Amino acid sequence: MISEFYVKLAKLTINYALDVKDGHRVAVMGPAIAEELFQAIYAEILKIGGHPILIPSIEGENELLFKYGSEEQLIYIDEVFKTLFKEIDCFISIFGDYNTRKLSLVDSKLVAKYYGSQIRRDINKIFDERVIKGELKWVGIPYPSQSFAQEANMDLFSYFEIVKRALFLDKEDPVKKWKEIEINQKRFIEILNAAEIIKVLGEDTDLSFSVLGRTWENCYGHENLPDGEVATCPLEDSVNGHIRFTYPGIYFGQEIENIYLEFKNGLVTKATADKAENLLQEIISIENANIIGEFAIGTNYGITDFTKNILFDEKMGGTLHCALGSGFPEYGGKNECALHWDILKDMKPPGSKILADGKVIYEEGQWKI
Repeated sequence: MISEFYVKLAKLTINYALDVKDGHRVAVMGPAIAEELFQAIYAEILKIGGHPILIPSIEGENELLFKYGSEEQLIYIDEVFKTLFKEIDCFISIFGDYNTRKLSLVDSKLVAKYYGSQIRRDINKIFDERVIKGELKWVGIPYPSQSFAQEANMDLFSYFEIVKRALFLDKEDPVKKWKEIEINQKRFIEILNAAEIIKVLGEDTDLSFSVLGRTWENCYGHENLPDGEVATCPLEDSVNGHIRFTYPGIYFGQEIENIYLEFKNGLVTKATADKAENLLQEIISIENANIIGEFAIGTNYGITDFTKNILFDEKMGGTLHCALGSGFPEYGGKNECALHWDILKDMKPPGSKILADGKVIYEEGQWKI
């Protein structure tokens, strides 16, 4: 018997986020521990007349690759995955893990090579191009695993409640709530799309960039669940200034604390951290990972706790995040990179502001529009 939680999540994913139709081919990737969620999704796709393609990853898969794989094997991805992303209609990525620290002992240079491989970049390009053309829909969804609850310093029952609130699955009609968010955020988008220069002020932060000709995206539950953000891609060579990120950056379970970045003409010129600074240097050494690919403001005030799960944390109301690496072509982003790594900043402390063309639009965690 599949639990009500996974049935509701599957329905929200298939019927609202993706709007799967009869005959659609839907690939579902995620950890094998998410068996019950796989089952719920599988059933919901079948009910609609779609064709599910389940690709679960087994426990130990990544660890064994890094332990026994050669460098050639490490960067190898079979051409069949190119074909997959050229052909499918919908893609679901399930976020969950049995051990979020499983790669903590792996040499960060090897991890950088793994994510920097050319074929991975090729697949990302295929994916992005089809999304822009409207040929491929995708969504990332959570599996509330024990390891994620541990990362959030809570028991699994409490973590489930956080997930429910973040997804509005605690509401009788979650879709109605997501549609309300869409309408509310439209007014932010209208003003942001008319802006040219964005400036961020805060603790150890004075960062500015141009968004001229770029599009701001209204995110309300169609590409991520949970969702709730407005996002864009800065002009790649326009980012100047400095920023300190309040929350630790999480990279394969490893925490990089108190990240401080300086930019000149779009490129990172200085990068420091109080913890795991060597890993930070390895990350920005990945080709084009020293460029901000995304800037976004979290709008989901149903998320109140930092859980070390970026799928949730980046949506938290009262925060912003920047992503080093690849941008989103659908927003106008040009940067191509095998990496898209989000880092989070709390914007609630006194003096924290976001300005659009010199006008304060956001202050101390609240919109002023």
